Amino acid sequence: MRLSGKVAIITGAGQGIGAATALKFAREGAVVAVCDLNAEAVSSVVEACRKAGAISVGFIANVIDRESVVEMVRKVLGQFQRVDVLVNNAGITRDARLQKMTLTQFDDVIDVNLRGVFHVAQAVVDSMVEQGSGVILNASSVVGIYGNYGQTNYAAAKFGVIGFTKTWSRELGPKGIRVNAVAPGFIDTPILSTVPDEVLEKMRDQVPLRRLGKPEEVANLYAFLASDEASYINGAVIEVSGGMTL
Repeated sequence: MRLSGKVAIITGAGQGIGAATALKFAREGAVVAVCDLNAEAVSSVVEACRKAGAISVGFIANVIDRESVVEMVRKVLGQFQRVDVLVNNAGITRDARLQKMTLTQFDDVIDVNLRGVFHVAQAVVDSMVEQGSGVILNASSVVGIYGNYGQTNYAAAKFGVIGFTKTWSRELGPKGIRVNAVAPGFIDTPILSTVPDEVLEKMRDQVPLRRLGKPEEVANLYAFLASDEASYINGAVIEVSGGMTL
């Protein structure tokens, strides 16, 4: 198992890509700290990880609340003495065209998708520096590379995450810490549950593989990047998009 013995914190792990990543890490032997705002979802994912044979703990943590994040990391360190992997997956959407977007819509997305990534990374980084190793994996998006209609806030946040990744990989690489970003395309997650069928069909048509991605396909990349098999990958932004941006 490629993650045997590694302690991983995964934010936004209650559903979708985060839940799939937690379960993948569990099957690969990691100790999994499942973090989300939804208590019921946290319990469900923790149970699934334990059934897969992993040690797993759950936390109700809000990434925009600095004290909540620091307390969660403190508890993980207290119980397991280290954090080897952080997957900054928590994210939301509040879509609207520039002319219609409210300040609340803009601020909510920036707070969760950008400021939240900063909060959690800063909470774990000192322990990683002290142990001389660690992996930080940030959830960006193809929208953060190419933009997307109606997603000024989301594109800005996900582009900012790429900036974090490039900067932190330079700062932390010499200390034994790798930082990479994953940029999913159209992935079949609960976020798409309200999208009309005709829109989903147009989305599929944009992908050469003619289908949406599966959360597990993103989780597989996270697991690889978290493992020692990816020991010379640092500062990368890797798309999981089925070729939609070709």
